Amino acid sequence: MTALVARAAAEPPRRRIGLSGTAVAAGLILGAFALVPVAAQALGLPFLVVTATRMMIFGLAALSLDLVLGYGALVSFGHAAFIGIGAYAVGILDAHGVHDLGLQALAAVAACALFALVTGAISLRTRGVYFIMITLAFGQMAYFFMVSLSAYGGDDGLPLSRRSTLAGLPLLEGDLPLFYGVLAVLALSCLALHRVVGSRFGRVLRGTRDNAVRMRAIGFAPFPYRLTAYVAAGALAGLAGVLLANQAEFASPAYMSWQRSGELIVMVVLGGMGTLVGPIAGAAALIAVEEGLAHYSEHWRLGLGLLLVLVVLLTRGGLAGLAARLTGARP
Repeated sequence: MTALVARAAAEPPRRRIGLSGTAVAAGLILGAFALVPVAAQALGLPFLVVTATRMMIFGLAALSLDLVLGYGALVSFGHAAFIGIGAYAVGILDAHGVHDLGLQALAAVAACALFALVTGAISLRTRGVYFIMITLAFGQMAYFFMVSLSAYGGDDGLPLSRRSTLAGLPLLEGDLPLFYGVLAVLALSCLALHRVVGSRFGRVLRGTRDNAVRMRAIGFAPFPYRLTAYVAAGALAGLAGVLLANQAEFASPAYMSWQRSGELIVMVVLGGMGTLVGPIAGAAALIAVEEGLAHYSEHWRLGLGLLLVLVVLLTRGGLAGLAARLTGARP
């Protein structure tokens, strides 16, 4: 599996949605999410708001991974560690009486950026399967570290006393306010990454993905660009962890497991690597299929696995690549 993912990252799909097409596609996806509360009320299905919020949170986490996987060809199997660190930043500060969302988010982003800087500086000196294994090792180290912290729940996790406040106000209380808060964060993140990948930095990062030797020959050292992208991706994933902790009102070491990292990779590959909108669509599709199959059978993981195999084999470039072919979008 790791070899196939590494090959897919090293050889991105030929047909891509351009940056302008990405903006339009992102607008359509975000607009569809914005209509979920209306549909949930009309259908009498309030759980749709909770499910859509979870989709957007994991879409944000997958979007952060796409920055290094889709644009940097770096297959990280420890990316979920950043989600867990972000969640525990909320949980630990909450346990000590700090409930302000701004302080919690700042602590989460700082902790994730520092962890990414240290581990990335080491991991990025390796390539291929070795990079995959070392990121997996760092992710498991973070996982077992949190399991060992009995003061903060250990393996049982850490419940929050309440959701975060903003300027002392309980603005995230209730599923609907949290939904719109997550939607706003996702929209701003899409806009920021859209600007980043279209900038000189983004072009150099894509160049190192396609041919690192050639980039060195023209005067660009790949290491600092890859490390910067790795740190930025970790910080953004930490923000997703902050939102996940608030939705579940719980922080758990399970957020940091290698299985969760694998799910994030599946979301990116399913949606389409290097497209920005693909990871969001992939996260939404994966969670929707999980919910649907789990409703009909306790063996839903078997059906999910078969479906994912078919999607990967039959749709080059994932859902974004399929959309590009159907709409005639140019690379």
